[in-house]
Amino acid sequence: MSRNASSYSGSKHLLLILLMVTTVAMCGCSMFSKFRFGEEEEEPKSQPPEVLIVKGMDAYNTASYNEAVKQFKIILDEHPFSAQAMLAELKSADAHYYNKEYAEAKVQYKSFEEHHPTNEAIPYVLFQIGMCDYSRSDRIDRDISGPQDAIKSFTRLVNAYPQSPYAKEAKTRIKDAKEFIVNHEYMVAVFYVRTTRYDEAKHRLKYLLTRYPDSNLAPKAKELLEHLEAGSRPEWGMNRWLPEFMTQAPPDRQEAKDAKKAEILAGEATAQTVQAPEKAAANTSTDTSTAETPAVATPAAETPAAETPAASTPAPTAEETPAAATPAADAP
Repeated sequence: MSRNASSYSGSKHLLLILLMVTTVAMCGCSMFSKFRFGEEEEEPKSQPPEVLIVKGMDAYNTASYNEAVKQFKIILDEHPFSAQAMLAELKSADAHYYNKEYAEAKVQYKSFEEHHPTNEAIPYVLFQIGMCDYSRSDRIDRDISGPQDAIKSFTRLVNAYPQSPYAKEAKTRIKDAKEFIVNHEYMVAVFYVRTTRYDEAKHRLKYLLTRYPDSNLAPKAKELLEHLEAGSRPEWGMNRWLPEFMTQAPPDRQEAKDAKKAEILAGEATAQTVQAPEKAAANTSTDTSTAETPAVATPAAETPAAETPAASTPAPTAEETPAAATPAADAP
């Protein structure tokens, strides 16, 4: 055999050997990617929605709302067409609400309404949308968009479902929200009087009397307006022109009573938490049954009663400028 032929044959054998080594190396990498120390690595399997809904409801019933939202979200992401998805969607909104995450709760309630417009839980959902707005009520010298939005939301419920058991409570909340706005308007008028801006004060008082003629503050607003229109500057004895709840001593205010009540309730909640593991085990079968019937609306008793916003209002000071300077607009 010639030297060139021999050289060609040797190169051919070397190339074949290199290809075999490369193939073995690639197979080895593939094997090691599937096996570790002789055991096959498996991807974590998703739990079935029946298990997830029980976990979520267990967390919800023990006030572990973040964990409940987590479990409900897995159902909605991984099992969106399961029988448990509707319940997960509603209870996720409830968990946000009771965790005082009102903006997130409102978004999810509205999403439920859009996805299930004929569901029997819709009156409850509309009521909770109103409660998300109502719960944003703060001091009357601050933003009043919460009670304004609440009036619109509750009015929508009353108009759409007048016979619903939630309609009566919605009407009460509308009344409370309007009183909150009235207190805001009157306090702004008082502020203008104290700063000698009488024309603006008269404008506020006239708006209040026109818009809310039957409010609790209407008589006092009318008396103050008559003084201003007569050109006589009111003599400032605070107790004369301000509502009683604005002039009470701090220990007597409603928020002090509410704080004491919250302290008692917190103690009771702690005692119930100690017994929660036993109750959760006993109610596992009940939770599974609930998960199979997502169309049932949450009972009205679940909704905590909110305090009347105006009751927790501190007396205004001359240095405190009200947030709103234009008349509040709300739904009739």
